Amino acid sequence: MDGHCGYCVKGAPLAEFGIYICDLSVSMLVLFKEQSHPGRCIVAYKKHVGELIDLNNAERNAFFADVARASRAIHGAFHPDKVNYGAYADLGHHLHIHLVPKYKDQAEWNTTFAMNPNQVFLTDAAYTERIRKIINNLAES
Repeated sequence: MDGHCGYCVKGAPLAEFGIYICDLSVSMLVLFKEQSHPGRCIVAYKKHVGELIDLNNAERNAFFADVARASRAIHGAFHPDKVNYGAYADLGHHLHIHLVPKYKDQAEWNTTFAMNPNQVFLTDAAYTERIRKIINNLAES
C-alpha cells in the first residue's frame, strides 16, 4: 500500500478524479469523474503494484478478466461504438487501466482520447445513475 496513492487510500485522494463503484475479483472499478466519454471507468488492481510484470500469470489473468467484465458492463450500459483501453501510471505507479467508451459522433473518433479534457462533470444524481447502469450490467456480465 502507498499512503499517497488514491487507489490505495481511497477517500479524498480518489475523489479528486473518480468515484468508487465496487470491488471486482482482484481489482476495483472506479467511475472517472470527467465524463466527456459517457461511461468512462478505471479498473485498478487492488494491491499496489506498478507494472503488469509484477503479477504472476494467475493474477494477470484475473486482472484482465476484471477488465473484460467491466468493459462488457460499459458496452451494455452505454452502447459505445468502441472501448479504448489506456494503461498509464507514470506518476501514480499503481496498475490501472482506463476504459474509455468511444462514440462515432464524438470529435475524438479516430483519434487518441484526451487523458483529462476537463469538459464534462455531472451532478451527483447523474453520477449515481451512471453507476447504477454499470452495476446493473455487471450483474449480467
